[in-house]
Amino acid sequence: MDTEEDKGEGISPELNELSYAVIGAALEVHRVLGPGLLESLYEEALCVELSLRKVTFTRQVAIGLTYKEKPIGDARIDLLVGGKLVVELKAVEQLAPVHTAQVLSYLKAAGCRLGLLVNFNVKRLKEGIKRIAR
Repeated sequence: MDTEEDKGEGISPELNELSYAVIGAALEVHRVLGPGLLESLYEEALCVELSLRKVTFTRQVAIGLTYKEKPIGDARIDLLVGGKLVVELKAVEQLAPVHTAQVLSYLKAAGCRLGLLVNFNVKRLKEGIKRIAR
């Protein structure tokens, strides 16, 4: 069953630790840079911060999509942390339902359980982070 928001139930402690590590790194990036920049700059800064914290990640991960068992192309996940956590970054005025749907689609395609949707274009980053599970 797909769920939009996750309260931590059914998520392994290791996956929860990864998500908390990414959230901590994102909070630091937002504290230093603040809102109003391009998404690509936040992605670069978050990658620097994750590296400093020795959190393993892969950037711009291509995941092959199929339709009725036929390949139709690739989607790109902003960050795949620890090979298990999908992280989608935004720098938008407000998150929309389509952003949550995007993360759910990435989770399904990548075979992952948990994702983070992070919008850096907010006054307080706490208001721009959404945990999404499937």
